[in-house]
Amino acid sequence: MKHATVERAGVSIPSLKFFGRDFTASIVVFLVAMPLCMGIAVASGVAPEKGLITGIIGGIVVGALAGSPLQVSGPAAGLAVIVFELVRDKGLSALGPILILAGAIQVVAGIFKLGGWFRAISPAVVHGMLAGIGVLIVVGQFHVLFDEKPFSSGPENLAEMPGRLLGLSFGNIQATELAFVLALVTIGTMLAWEKFRPAALKLVPPALVGVVTATVVSALFGFDVAKVAVPASIIGAITPPEAGFLSRFLDPSIIAAALAIAFIASAETLLSAAAVDKMHDGVRTDYNKELRAQGVGNLLCGFAGSLPMTGVIVRSSANVQAGAITRASAMMHGVWILGFVALLPWLLRTIPMAALGAVLVVTGWRLVSVKHAQHLYRDYGLMPVAIWAATLFMVVATDLLTGVLVGIGLTVLELIPNLRRLRLKVFEQRDGEAHAISLDGAATFVTLPKLSATLDRVPSGAPVRLDVSKLDAVDHTTAELLRDWFQRRKAAGTPVELRGQRGRIATLGA
Repeated sequence: MKHATVERAGVSIPSLKFFGRDFTASIVVFLVAMPLCMGIAVASGVAPEKGLITGIIGGIVVGALAGSPLQVSGPAAGLAVIVFELVRDKGLSALGPILILAGAIQVVAGIFKLGGWFRAISPAVVHGMLAGIGVLIVVGQFHVLFDEKPFSSGPENLAEMPGRLLGLSFGNIQATELAFVLALVTIGTMLAWEKFRPAALKLVPPALVGVVTATVVSALFGFDVAKVAVPASIIGAITPPEAGFLSRFLDPSIIAAALAIAFIASAETLLSAAAVDKMHDGVRTDYNKELRAQGVGNLLCGFAGSLPMTGVIVRSSANVQAGAITRASAMMHGVWILGFVALLPWLLRTIPMAALGAVLVVTGWRLVSVKHAQHLYRDYGLMPVAIWAATLFMVVATDLLTGVLVGIGLTVLELIPNLRRLRLKVFEQRDGEAHAISLDGAATFVTLPKLSATLDRVPSGAPVRLDVSKLDAVDHTTAELLRDWFQRRKAAGTPVELRGQRGRIATLGA
């Protein structure tokens, strides 16, 4: 009986050949996903089991339908902030209708082949958004380290941070001090494991080691701190939308929230999928299929009353590094989460909340990638860095959607020097055994979907001749796409002959 699948040209072909590698990888991804699913739920202001339900759906359902076979889907830190605000302002009952509408929008976008347009979002905006989210997660989860709840806004959380530290009193140890000790144990263990772990255990995730260590310390010394609360049955955690929920679709604020989640979740998913493609030489992502799969997943999450999902790079990279070959790994990791929650809920109840907060603090800190800003400045100048910084600041100071819209608005300013000639002509033909592509005009994010589709059509083994001699301008969004494409071709050993001005070739990173 054949169980695993080999992906060829988007078709699933039964095979036992890779089952062992996919099985092993699924265990690794499961161990990575468990603490993150619960931690992100806590950061979103909902019960931990809501994140576990999303992880189960993301693994079993979306894993089976995904256009990126090695990408793993589940609750994402990138949406924790917006979900926290929605639950705070509109109540948990509004989350279901919002996700149902957001999922439907994603499915429709995939059907109408809009996936390529999400790749046109400036990397400066995306990384600025992630950095802003990282800051908000750190300053919010900082309070969870003390067994306290976050405040309602980023600036307020930031302002109250010194008071938490100054309020500690180790001469009179209470739950606050004990929780903080467990948080430090978690963070210290994670950092030490990353640096000193044995080569034979390199796939054991630091987050899991940190949470297990804190849980053992708490149990051994009988620390009276807040623990994770999960229901006896995962079925009991499913909360379908209330009767008459369809009427909420007439509420403009619900529609706006659904559009925001659909947009941000889709952008994060497809950019994560592009990053996963760089990590392996297997099947490339079908972006529209991936968008439809994510839509189905968010529809189901809406009906289950759980968290929104995206494709997530941390779990996906763990999947690739653990040796996964097919989508079976992502699907099995969802089965393991379901089995663990169904059979061992009592074990989850021993985990200190401060340990999950510590995991999210480390995760949030790593989203603030100053190295990416340095890369933008070094290769593309000051404007992309300004877009990155403005997006970050507005996400922290206002809200996620405003920050992203400000970043996109600033990106449009990059078009001003090329307003007279925004068109890009792409000529494609066979030249002997080579695949010849010629670019004429301005390569900006406006024309990126057309250029991306052309590059994706190039056969994987064919030599390529790319002529950029008539290319007037390249913005940093398109330059990043071309740079990644060149690197992928080079890694695969496929020659690319680039013709054009020396300065333009340097801009493209070739």
